[in-house]
Amino acid sequence: MIDKKPFEIARETLKQLTVRKLAPTPINYQRIYSEIAGQAIEPPFPADRLRDIAVSLPTKTPGQQKQRGLLESAISQLNWDGVKNALMAYGGFSPPAPEPGKSATMALHEPAKAAVTVIELPDHPVVTAPALTADFFGQIARLIEYALPALGQDDERFAEQTQTLIKALRQPNADAVALKQMLTSYGHRLSFAAEDQAEIKNVLLKLLHLIIENISHLSLDDGWLKGQVDALMEVCAPPLTLRRLDDVEQRLKDVIFKQTEAKTRAVQAQEEMRQMLATFVDRLATMSQSTGSFHDMLEQSARLIEQAKTITDIAPVLKEVVGATRTMAHDSESARNELQSMKKRAEATEVELSKLHQELDRVSAQARHDPLTGALNRQGLDEALGRELSKVRRQDTPLCMALLDIDNFKKLNDTLGHATGDVALTHLASVAREVMRPQDTLARYGGEEFVILLPDTSLDQGIDAMTRLQRELTKRFFLAGTEKVLITFSAGVAQLATNETGQDAIKRADQAMYLAKRAGKNRVLGA
Repeated sequence: MIDKKPFEIARETLKQLTVRKLAPTPINYQRIYSEIAGQAIEPPFPADRLRDIAVSLPTKTPGQQKQRGLLESAISQLNWDGVKNALMAYGGFSPPAPEPGKSATMALHEPAKAAVTVIELPDHPVVTAPALTADFFGQIARLIEYALPALGQDDERFAEQTQTLIKALRQPNADAVALKQMLTSYGHRLSFAAEDQAEIKNVLLKLLHLIIENISHLSLDDGWLKGQVDALMEVCAPPLTLRRLDDVEQRLKDVIFKQTEAKTRAVQAQEEMRQMLATFVDRLATMSQSTGSFHDMLEQSARLIEQAKTITDIAPVLKEVVGATRTMAHDSESARNELQSMKKRAEATEVELSKLHQELDRVSAQARHDPLTGALNRQGLDEALGRELSKVRRQDTPLCMALLDIDNFKKLNDTLGHATGDVALTHLASVAREVMRPQDTLARYGGEEFVILLPDTSLDQGIDAMTRLQRELTKRFFLAGTEKVLITFSAGVAQLATNETGQDAIKRADQAMYLAKRAGKNRVLGA
């Protein structure tokens, strides 16, 4: 490099522009300046051309959007390194390190050109990237197979198209361009199939609602099924899960059992009433016939008395009248007694039906759910625990059990009354249901204790879940009259161990909850 000062180089550059009769453009000035200074000629930064390229890049995925944003930012800053890194990342490659002896600026020009060759432009797809391997296409085929059960098999044409695509994806030397076209066509057809399945689900849900709403109309008394119908409507509200559908099935079985029992007893009562009415009609007919005969006999006796000449002639007539009167009185008394007996039986049947309805309501409502909080009771918890244990053994997934106990519940009852204590229980259950996942299960274990089953959850995740519930509960209060009441709970969490029963895990959670109480309450400990 010639040892000259910058102003001397600049003056010589202007002189050479005049001598060579070159236009004083920035490019000519830079070229002569570098030549005089003995520096490598740095090409101008093609910002406009790079911006055109950036605008042409597709942004179909969040990753593409991010890389195009980084590319535009690097172009604005005239930063070759940023342009290189953005283009390489967009094409799915890592930027190579500069070769020894090459400057970063010189090294980046070649990789930048290579990166552009793997960019997927809208009308010119380049599908020769190393990622598009047979294994990659095989994964797409498996993904499609996994999704098939949710799409159904009703559309034969769609099923045939699916199998054709899967077969093509699994070809050893599949044509990537042809596969892309097939995937595009299949994607459109898939969207229609998914929309159909979603619509079928919505229609089936509407039909289920209609069935539930009309169940009460099948009963002689619309009021006695209202609680069960309301509960069914609540559990079959979206989003639907297999767990919630199982709950719907169990509740429907309860309702059907209750209806069957009530209908059978009602039919029996109706038959008894029919028989009593038939007997009553028969007795009325008999009494009417007896009364008519008695009346005819009295008229005949009256005529005989008028024709009688002596007392001796009257005596037989009077004897017959007295006998007929006695028979009439006896028949009337028998009919009255029988009608009174039928009345008592009808009243007893009515009372029995009323008790049956009340008992069925009680049994149905308490079969699996706690009537106060709506959570599962001990029987419902045992059934849910059995299902979860089967899933754990079958799929080898973790299962956590949390046992919650409201802090200072006895003091709350003593100071504000048992009614406020009931509100505290329902408040905790309501907040827990809002925070829980659809697959979690809430059950009232006894008194102020609740158990929450947390499937697919490790011990640390279970502790975090109960801590979130604690935080949410501390944000909420309820009113007892004009007084604001805030409740807290202590909890123990246990993860089901290998070959451990559900009740044993709950006992461990109970012990951890006891330690949480001893440690100061309003905290969660793992077992």
